[in-house]
Amino acid sequence: MRNFADQLEKYAELALKVGLNIHEGQTLVVFAPIAAVEFVRIIAQKAYEAGVWQVLVEWDDEALRRIRFLHARDESFQQFPSWKAVGFAEMAREDAAFLTVYAPNPELLKGIDAGKIALASKTQMNEMKEYRTYLQAGKASWSIVSVPTPSWASKVFPELPVEEAIETLWGYIFQATRLDREDPIGAWEEHIRQLQQHVAYLNNKSFRKLHYTAPGTNLVVELPDEHLWVAGGIYNERGTFFVPNLPTEEVFTLPAKEGVNGTVTSTMPLNYNGSLIDRFSLTFEKGRITSFTAEEGYETLKQLIETDEGSHYLGEIALVPIGSPISAMDVIFYNTAFDENASSHLAIGSAYPLCIKEGTSMSKEELAAHGANSSLTHVDFMIGSADLDIDGENADGTREPLFRRGAWV
Repeated sequence: MRNFADQLEKYAELALKVGLNIHEGQTLVVFAPIAAVEFVRIIAQKAYEAGVWQVLVEWDDEALRRIRFLHARDESFQQFPSWKAVGFAEMAREDAAFLTVYAPNPELLKGIDAGKIALASKTQMNEMKEYRTYLQAGKASWSIVSVPTPSWASKVFPELPVEEAIETLWGYIFQATRLDREDPIGAWEEHIRQLQQHVAYLNNKSFRKLHYTAPGTNLVVELPDEHLWVAGGIYNERGTFFVPNLPTEEVFTLPAKEGVNGTVTSTMPLNYNGSLIDRFSLTFEKGRITSFTAEEGYETLKQLIETDEGSHYLGEIALVPIGSPISAMDVIFYNTAFDENASSHLAIGSAYPLCIKEGTSMSKEELAAHGANSSLTHVDFMIGSADLDIDGENADGTREPLFRRGAWV
């Protein structure tokens, strides 16, 4: 690994220049675990040097979070500070940029009642609805990066001493975000151009349906008439181009809400709200999840599906070839920001309005009329493997291969 301090600075610059594309006079809001304090300080310095007016940090202490779930009264999970929700929504309206430093601990809430976790999550999502609507519509710039923490690194590499696990995980993060290249920003620009080639092909084809086949999976997904495929980065309503996920290897769109039929089986564990869901399957009829199984985390999956009416449906389908750089690492990261870029995936819950022509200017009712699902939640789960075949169905009913053995044809 190159000089670590230099790499860390380059990583911060990548998050600000490529991820958020910040500009002078903005407010930067950072959500981060306290274990990432060194990196957040570098982010703040680089942001101020770029002309950001203020950097506001929302810290998360996972130990305190677990203490709350263990000892707080149940009724307290029905409350979320409204001043936070109002403040984040106001900053989103006023062109703030939002950076999430995502470093999940998959074991954090192990043993905690799934119903209590679900209640806390639903309460927060309800209060933060306006803020999340701005971000999902792409009206404000946002991006997600990850840094190793002791708990996360030890989960990924349990056989290594914690310091060695952290160093090893940093190496994978730098590789996945192209910081091992001579010109990381140039490498990202080229990567986004390549993703856009897949987008152009899929949007030109305008498939009516996708057919998924793999062990445990036989699924047909109908696509809305005016669906759009998206990849790499997007423009917010002020014309700023930003990249929501670093890394990103996916091209994605939305399914028709009531057009999903069949069964799909997961291929990687899902870390959801500090609990693992693994080896699970979902069965759909007319878009709705009618039954499900899980060898681990059944109650957590049940609570996720029952978040609201929209969480019984899908909001995203994403294609990621098995040969993507992160897939080639052959590591389960227990971090959706990474695992979803190693595997084709689906998402339970809300659809992104930008996946419908003119969708970002539509009302909730107009989006629904175009087949877009609405929900408080949006949770990706991985279904890709070297055994996955996907066919695209044209308007005349003919089919053509899109993926074979997990990769683009």
